[in-house]
Amino acid sequence: MSDVVTIAGSPSANSRSAAVLAYTRDFLHSYGLTTTAIHVRDLDAQELLWGRYDGPTIRAGIDQVQAARAVIIATPVYKAAYTGVLKAFLDLLPQDSLADKVILPIATGSSVAHLLSIDYALKPLFFALGAQHILKGLYIQDAQWQLTNGVPSAPDAEIEQRLQGLLRSLITHLRQQNNATLPTITQPHQPLAAVAA
Repeated sequence: MSDVVTIAGSPSANSRSAAVLAYTRDFLHSYGLTTTAIHVRDLDAQELLWGRYDGPTIRAGIDQVQAARAVIIATPVYKAAYTGVLKAFLDLLPQDSLADKVILPIATGSSVAHLLSIDYALKPLFFALGAQHILKGLYIQDAQWQLTNGVPSAPDAEIEQRLQGLLRSLITHLRQQNNATLPTITQPHQPLAAVAA
């Protein structure tokens, strides 16, 4: 069982969403938390297409979500909403799969016009899956997380600071839920030079 499961909703291999989640896992590891990563694009396409919740890759993903104490979901915004592959996976989660978990939604997009996609698209879906503890969330514009040779690199300073603040809030929620004492780092987390997708 992992403390946190991350779900990357992009169908692309080199996506900002995957890079953001790689960064979050590194940050959480520095606080002594364990993580598991789900890349929806790596799940079996037939299982997703036909809604085979008992297929081996879907079943493994469902088990990872249900076993985690917190879920971080990152998705690009397409047409003011999350991706179709992410919806296909989340539709297969049993009812109340997100109950009693801390949820952190993250969306990436090219325009500030999609800023409200977290509130109007993602959060209602999480509530439908039983979520009760949804953090504010973070919207990242493409310019705030640059590409280097087609691969997402490190974020700009403002986004990195906001992301770290949300992750610290998630850690605080987990401590309060279980009255657990989690290890803390002795030095501030250093920015990553580059994060592969």
